[in-house]
Amino acid sequence: MSSRNKILARWDSLWVIRGELSRRTYLMFALFGMLVPLAAWWGVSVSGWMDKVFMPGPMDVVSRAYTWFMEDELSHDIWISTYRVLAGFTLSAVLAIPIGLMIGTYRPVQAMLEPLTDFIRYMPAVAFIPLVMLWVGIDESSKIAIIFIGTFFQMVLMVAEDVRRVPITQIEAAQTMGASRAEIVSLVIVPSAKPALLDTLRVTMGWAWTYLVVAELVAANSGLGYSILRAQRFMQTDKIFAGIILIGLIGLTIDQLFRWLHRRNFPWMYKK
Repeated sequence: MSSRNKILARWDSLWVIRGELSRRTYLMFALFGMLVPLAAWWGVSVSGWMDKVFMPGPMDVVSRAYTWFMEDELSHDIWISTYRVLAGFTLSAVLAIPIGLMIGTYRPVQAMLEPLTDFIRYMPAVAFIPLVMLWVGIDESSKIAIIFIGTFFQMVLMVAEDVRRVPITQIEAAQTMGASRAEIVSLVIVPSAKPALLDTLRVTMGWAWTYLVVAELVAANSGLGYSILRAQRFMQTDKIFAGIILIGLIGLTIDQLFRWLHRRNFPWMYKK
């Protein structure tokens, strides 16, 4: 086989449906996917097609992030925003997982709670801001409450769906062996649903970060979302870009942590 044919065969093998990639190949594609948008952004910024007020270049954003870190308490903004997101997300998970488990397991609970949850989840979280300010106040609890509202109802329904995907044959086998309902839930349903539940937590963590800017509308004086909103008032587009990118980087780091936990806890799902 000629070198050209070998290259073509190798290239074709990369595009097998649900095929496998070596870690090196995966990282090369990932790097390419990150660098192409960055290069396009740099090209637009230096072309002169758009004023830098509206489209700052990558180095302008890096320079602004450095100034923000050195002179304007960027580390505190990152910490307080991360705290708000993690607190709201953790509260959602602590309540949503058992409720979703009950909805996915017992039909009466599903009939009582699923329509109500479906109804509320379509209400925009930002619409609750006046009520949150009235009921909770304007301290940290209000920011956490908005993130909670934005993630809780979605998480309940996703957990319920994960539980419903547990094969009925496993439940019937446990019933045949005389397992009680509590034993079926704790020894069959929960262990079988764990991989999907961890994926659900990973997805909803991303949603929690998307609600950060909304949460920091509520009388905030610090945080990445607050800084983005404040920069908009003063036309500091480079700071807006820096804040958005920082949120993305933090979110990506947390997402990769969830992926690592998934691989560590369920290694059999990644064997060829």
